[in-house]
Amino acid sequence: MIARIRQGLIFIFGRYKEEWNNEIKGVLTPEEYEIFKNMSRYDRIHSFRLYRLVKDDELLGEKRLYQKLALLHDCGKYNASLYRRVKKVLIGEKSLENHSEISYEKLKNIDIELAKLAREHHSSSKDIYLKRFQKLDDE
Repeated sequence: MIARIRQGLIFIFGRYKEEWNNEIKGVLTPEEYEIFKNMSRYDRIHSFRLYRLVKDDELLGEKRLYQKLALLHDCGKYNASLYRRVKKVLIGEKSLENHSEISYEKLKNIDIELAKLAREHHSSSKDIYLKRFQKLDDE
């Protein structure tokens, strides 16, 4: 519950820092960066925060694929309002439920392995790396 409240506060008050772009450009290809920069302000903030958690994680930290996943896992979301995001958490919101599949579609011709992970990032998994990623994404 506290994580959801924090997300709401970030949505309202969060600021994306342009200097983060230099670090992000060091991780993503130019084509991937184009996708990232077109994400909503909130999703870029969330994704950069997750990237930092992944980068500092003992299990995932050296895995470039998971660093990219952190930055692009929600690229299938559109600029959804806070109302729609709260609605999704409480009762479901059809327009946001398929964001993983849209992320896959955006990424599949760039990096199929990344695209598959983006599609699966909310699915139950036995893979220790994806499970760890999901745990960090939920923090």
